[in-house]
Amino acid sequence: MADSRNTSSTSAASTAANCDALMKKKSNDVAWDYAVIVDASNKERLRCILCGNVYNGGINRMKKHIAQIKGDVASCTKASKEDQLKCKKALDDIAAKKLEKKKEAMNLREEVNVIHESDEDNEVGNVGSKKRPYDLGPMDSYTKINPDGFDTSGFKKTRQQNLNDAIWKERSHQVDQYLARWVYEAGIPFHAVDNDSFKRFVEAVGQFGPGYRPPSQYQLREPLLKEEVERTKTLLKKQEAEWASTGCSIMTDAWTDRKRRSIMNLCVNCKQGTCFLSSKEDSEESHTGVYIFEYIDKFIEDIGLQNVVQVVTDNASNNMAAADLLKIKRPNIFWTSCATHTINLMLEGIGKQSKFKGIIEKAKAFTIYVYAHHNTLAMMRKYTKKRDIVRPGVTRFATAFLTLQSLMEKKQDLRTMFSSDAWGNSKWAKSAKGKAAYATVMSMTFWNGVSLCLKVFAPLVMVLRLVDGDRKPAMGFVYGELKKAKEDIKEAYKQVETNYRPILDVIDVKAKGRLDSALHLTAYFLNPFYFFKDSTIQDDPIIMDGVLVCVEAFFPDDIDVQDEVINRELLKYKNKDGGFGRPLAARGCGTNDDSYDPGGDEEVDPVSGLTWEVIGEATGADEVLQPRRSARNVGVRELDEDDFVSEDDTEEEVIDKEPT
Repeated sequence: MADSRNTSSTSAASTAANCDALMKKKSNDVAWDYAVIVDASNKERLRCILCGNVYNGGINRMKKHIAQIKGDVASCTKASKEDQLKCKKALDDIAAKKLEKKKEAMNLREEVNVIHESDEDNEVGNVGSKKRPYDLGPMDSYTKINPDGFDTSGFKKTRQQNLNDAIWKERSHQVDQYLARWVYEAGIPFHAVDNDSFKRFVEAVGQFGPGYRPPSQYQLREPLLKEEVERTKTLLKKQEAEWASTGCSIMTDAWTDRKRRSIMNLCVNCKQGTCFLSSKEDSEESHTGVYIFEYIDKFIEDIGLQNVVQVVTDNASNNMAAADLLKIKRPNIFWTSCATHTINLMLEGIGKQSKFKGIIEKAKAFTIYVYAHHNTLAMMRKYTKKRDIVRPGVTRFATAFLTLQSLMEKKQDLRTMFSSDAWGNSKWAKSAKGKAAYATVMSMTFWNGVSLCLKVFAPLVMVLRLVDGDRKPAMGFVYGELKKAKEDIKEAYKQVETNYRPILDVIDVKAKGRLDSALHLTAYFLNPFYFFKDSTIQDDPIIMDGVLVCVEAFFPDDIDVQDEVINRELLKYKNKDGGFGRPLAARGCGTNDDSYDPGGDEEVDPVSGLTWEVIGEATGADEVLQPRRSARNVGVRELDEDDFVSEDDTEEEVIDKEPT
């Protein structure tokens, strides 16, 4: 039976490899382990790899076929118990996600409450009475109270039951058309319809009923804006309480807008999330280290010195000068470099090495040439099934990496295009740049170089994705994942030091003093994902010195609490005492994915970092031992790049333009 099962699995993998490549790449659905596309023109028609039967209905029905869920499709007689459970779990997960989405939609609707007064209230003069909101519009004709007292409930029920779904679909479509027309004419970004506030607005209009008049420009600009400011201030009270409880991070950056005005902004991040605090237009000021320090120090005073853990900026030299001033005046507050900016500098530094620079420049020249002409772009999209080569990333170099990755994915399509008669007979094939593009695509040296670039850059891009994302805390993983990236790069070069050493040197130089601070080292040590797998971390004097620095900063002038934390509470963590020793804790510490929640708090923010509160809860430490400040995410969230251009996108040590 085992041999038969193994043979079946091998056959399944072999057959699946030959199915539609695009579909396989765009979907990681478990159904593709058991199905192949029969007809390229009808991707809903699939053949089961196990039993060979062909069914319409797509991958969802195929999962039901394998899971032997009756009703929509015949059961697969050759699916093992493992196969059935695998597909059933996938179906259950989909159902759970749909249910969760439905609950979220209902919660949004319940947040909206537009108060109405019924016709009866108006007739008897009960102006102030409030009743539960009711639906208005076409359905009201079926739900109004009959003024003659005639019981029409049966009639209403019959009429409601006879309402055709097609009619409702058509009505919804008509409303959608009005909305779409407004979106197109006003130039509203399409993703705006996913905004929760927009969904609440739609629900509020539905509850209000016909006749709603939108506010004027003046109302939006003056009274309504002021009301929203006051509402926002009220919402921020919760965050301000969190600043005093577990601390916060100050994040600042500078931008030049389209009118070339210099703008500085300042945000505060805590467990409850990130809030905007200040923005100033200061084009006439020189952004020296002193100027930046004074700007930030004012807000440290406003927020409370005891509440601020760190200040996060990029690596521009004027910011580093401000950091030196902060260390003198505020020795217990850390100044942390933006991890996104730092890792991007690593990637750029590596990309400047000769072995990578030539490949990147060739790829850049090729993509610029293809996108510069309508004909070449149309031909490329024809051969790549309308897929583009250029893919935008979170930073300039991330875009270069994604473009290289996209080129490699479309290697065969591009080679086919440049080998075709359509290309050979075109005028572009005879131009100098066209010949250069042809030489690039047909060169195996180029493709080998692209492959090497991807192997070397991919580990760092993964770290970049971690620190720039919002779904998991970054501080506790930056140091550990950077170490892992260096090991992966060594493996890419088969552990040949002469090959990987120049790359690691760039990483070490850029990381020094930026991603190896006392906060990073302490977060790495206090992350059980790493420590419980390798307890020798505590034997590293550099790491433990970082822990001591943090404890001294968190509990200044309190030697008794410092002693309690270092010599008693941390021992429980090291020895896996109490909650740390439970099997469930050990299992949770082995997880490193986007749903990882180190605090175990249902309301923990996705960008929150590891806190001493976690250690206190796990060890049973007294609340008085919890410091009032906690380290936050090390990344600075950038503004919309369509509206602003960073003043220091790549500058590091020397600034040629106006400083931050």
